Amino acid sequence: MPIVMKKAREVGLQRDRVEDTIRLVPRDSKSVLEIGAQDCYVSRLLTCVAESVTALDLEIPTIDHDRIIPVAGDVTSLAFEDNTFDVVFCTEVLQHIPPTLLQTACDEISRVSSRFILIGVPYKQDLRVGRTKCGTCGKRNPPWAHLSAFDKPRLMGLFGKLELIQESFVGQTRERTNFLSTLLMDMAGNPNGTYHQDERCVHCGAKHVRPGERTLLQKALTRAAFVIRTMQLRFVTPRPIWINVLFQKNQTG
Repeated sequence: MPIVMKKAREVGLQRDRVEDTIRLVPRDSKSVLEIGAQDCYVSRLLTCVAESVTALDLEIPTIDHDRIIPVAGDVTSLAFEDNTFDVVFCTEVLQHIPPTLLQTACDEISRVSSRFILIGVPYKQDLRVGRTKCGTCGKRNPPWAHLSAFDKPRLMGLFGKLELIQESFVGQTRERTNFLSTLLMDMAGNPNGTYHQDERCVHCGAKHVRPGERTLLQKALTRAAFVIRTMQLRFVTPRPIWINVLFQKNQTG
């Protein structure tokens, strides 16, 4: 899996997203905390713009690099003193945090930063597009286990004590749906969801499995949902896929 992830981030829009976040990191940074480091692919890139990088994930990352310190931790309860890092770098993480813990996570990110916070998240994602039905518990799941959608005002609210220094947008998408298409897809069992994702069911933790053969009614409902959504897309304006923002901590932050 790490090799697959690495390849995906070296091409196309994912490459553009990663490059954009690295570009926003202030070049006089000495210490960076990367939250959600996974295989440390981005941590290695961060060593080009910072003297040392602390790579944090729920399980301690496997990395052998003299300027990368791997640690295990949870963004909702960071085991660091206040103002420990010049930059806290957190991309593709906040959308996975349960909404009840989201503000706590953002407060922790702000607390351990002494200067800057860099946040990257999907922009105005329609969480109804691509959702799945768990084959174990039967509950609906958002695509990629994304539990929240974000735009600039929401990020400003979550980091309200910080000053917005720079914002950037990457990619374009017209992915959007509507109430009727969503209802029909739910009735059909959401057969076209993101069942190939690594993320498990957000309700019971089971691995997603693509549904088996559908009934004629389910096929008809799926087709109707697809037709209605296709008609809607003719009137949809493209929007960015991701938003990256750089905040600065003020004297009272």
